[in-house]
Amino acid sequence: MRESKRLQNLPPYLFRRIEEKIERATREGKEVISLAIGDPDRPTPAHVVEAMVREVRDPANHSYPTSVGLPEYRAAVAEWYRRRGVEVDPRSEVVALIGSKEGLAHLPFCFLDPGDLALITDPGYPVYRNCTLLAGGEPYLLPLRPENGFLPDLTAVPAEAARRAKLLFLNYPNNPTGAVADLDFFREAVDFARRYDLLICHDAAYADITYDGYRAPSFLEVPGAKEVAVEFGSLSKPYNMTGWRLGWVAGNAEAVSVLGRLKSNLDSGCFQAVQRAGIAALLGPQDCVREACRLYQERRDLVVGALNSMGWNLAGPKASFYVWAPVPRGYTSAEFVEAVFERALVILTPGEEYGPAGQGYFRLSLTVDTERLKLALERMQKALGRVQF
Repeated sequence: MRESKRLQNLPPYLFRRIEEKIERATREGKEVISLAIGDPDRPTPAHVVEAMVREVRDPANHSYPTSVGLPEYRAAVAEWYRRRGVEVDPRSEVVALIGSKEGLAHLPFCFLDPGDLALITDPGYPVYRNCTLLAGGEPYLLPLRPENGFLPDLTAVPAEAARRAKLLFLNYPNNPTGAVADLDFFREAVDFARRYDLLICHDAAYADITYDGYRAPSFLEVPGAKEVAVEFGSLSKPYNMTGWRLGWVAGNAEAVSVLGRLKSNLDSGCFQAVQRAGIAALLGPQDCVREACRLYQERRDLVVGALNSMGWNLAGPKASFYVWAPVPRGYTSAEFVEAVFERALVILTPGEEYGPAGQGYFRLSLTVDTERLKLALERMQKALGRVQF
């Protein structure tokens, strides 16, 4: 038996390697604190769980669902957009996803032929690059630099590369950097997409995780955005529903339809009971989201304060639940993360795992119980002392 070349060329998925490291240390009797994976530590809100229990008991939800999603769920997504001043047609401009990752992973198969480029921000969520490769496309990396607010410089993309590109992946609020984008940048991206006839794929998974009064705009707020873009949303982060696997794609009707057509050949859609629980999340009380943001902001301040007392000079991110920080002088990303693991039994994520431009950084997740987060920071401070840059 021999696996395909496309899989041979694919690197192991980042978080599987992290999980293996945790498992190995745990078998050795070590108490490891992982700050590596962005998986909310608080339970799914009670009213969502109660809706799920009720819907699971209904035999009407036990049959095959429609691959594009229940009309009522798509209408709830449209309401999520209406609260942001955006109108989307739930019948033609929204499709339900088995988590936004599924849709992001499948989109390159819809629009890339061999030799086509996908413009991908670097550092970035590994799925953009890896699934471009799986689909036979070629990733063209757009470096995100701190001097540009971790936004890609679209004016620096060579015209030849832009003409070959069929997709542009964007993600704001950003994973892993925590950076945010304003409507002026989104307008620039819309103009770029029109000029080169490509589709923008905006990953908005962290749109609801914001701090200090900041509100993350939807890409679809820009006039004309639906002509050139789709946006991916997720219930995982704001409603602590990572394991439930529920999200959506919305925007350009043709692109949404094409992705729905691919899905109809690959999966059987989301379990209807999960979709109905998703409706309860999207249309129900939103104080749970506000409470999650309050908790993450408290942890953000804790982390930034602790790291700054050790020698960093960080400002707290306005959104996402990650802190992106440079490694101290004398380390690569991997070397620093390894040193923290060996000395403090704390797992961080090396920035280079998100792309070459992530070299020199690490990512720390805020999705850990506050007391354990404090313990992890105390271990790091004891192990590292004051660091130099």
